[in-house]
Amino acid sequence: MPPADRPRFAVTGRLPGPALELLSAAGEVADPVAATPLPRGELLEHVAGAAAIVCFLYDHVDAELLDAAGPGLRVVANVAVGYDNVDLGAAAERGVAVTNTPGVLDDATADLAMALLLAAARRLGEGERLVRAGRPWAWGMDFMLGRDLRGKRLGIVGLGAIGGRVARRARAFGIGIAYANRSAAEPALVAELGAERLELGELLASSDFVSLHTPLTPQTRGLISAERLARMKPEAILVNTARGPIVDEAALAAALREGRLAAAALDVYEHEPRVHPDLLELENVTLLPHLGSATVETREAMATLAARNALAAVRDEPLPTPVPLPTT
Repeated sequence: MPPADRPRFAVTGRLPGPALELLSAAGEVADPVAATPLPRGELLEHVAGAAAIVCFLYDHVDAELLDAAGPGLRVVANVAVGYDNVDLGAAAERGVAVTNTPGVLDDATADLAMALLLAAARRLGEGERLVRAGRPWAWGMDFMLGRDLRGKRLGIVGLGAIGGRVARRARAFGIGIAYANRSAAEPALVAELGAERLELGELLASSDFVSLHTPLTPQTRGLISAERLARMKPEAILVNTARGPIVDEAALAAALREGRLAAAALDVYEHEPRVHPDLLELENVTLLPHLGSATVETREAMATLAARNALAAVRDEPLPTPVPLPTT
């Protein structure tokens, strides 16, 4: 156990940039040697005696893990915007704060969402696979035709920080914006975008492209179901850079295979890192290995913000980006 004035920071994975130096200057840092997620048993041992746990979206932070850390645990600093991997109720019961890393990855994720939309609309993945496979091809008027973006409608499910940035990028391509939110989006943003608020069913039925940017909650798990996919246009494209379980992958694969949906582009998966095998067999789906925030600058900013949250917690200072906890 470190001295009381040298708190223990249990880091569950690699932190790029200056984050480790910040933590090391203030206390004892326990970080794993391997870059892969720690097995559950090792993870429970790793967090013992920690004042702060700096963790990642693949770490399941539940009552067992919180108790393994012990009564001195002050904060769980999640290196992600989403925090569906953390049991907020269990944290609240133990007086443990939870933080995330919003803001610093908004542009990187919005860039990737737009890239996926372009890739799906213009069949870029399919074309790249064709060339790499060495299959014969020749330019022709009807060869690998995609879809124009200008004049189309993008329906954004969750017009928040990331969704708003995607919308701004889409507007530069001449795309109109509609959105579905539980509450009205920021008026200034809506006015800037000329965005129309619709109920989810109407948005799905009227949009040429649909991009998901809502957090994973009990209400949004399975949100894009077989029934809702059936509402979409046959020529529509679905993009998901939010959380995989928002989409029913089996239903999506069936819609794509049967021509009831033109294309999809996914960066996240229902049972990540496993991808539904039916999706792997389809040409009209673009698949990426969760690269939304994967830029050097963004990952360093995420790690640094998580470190700042951990430091603030052990110093009894205001947390830069706290997650609201349920009342106990």
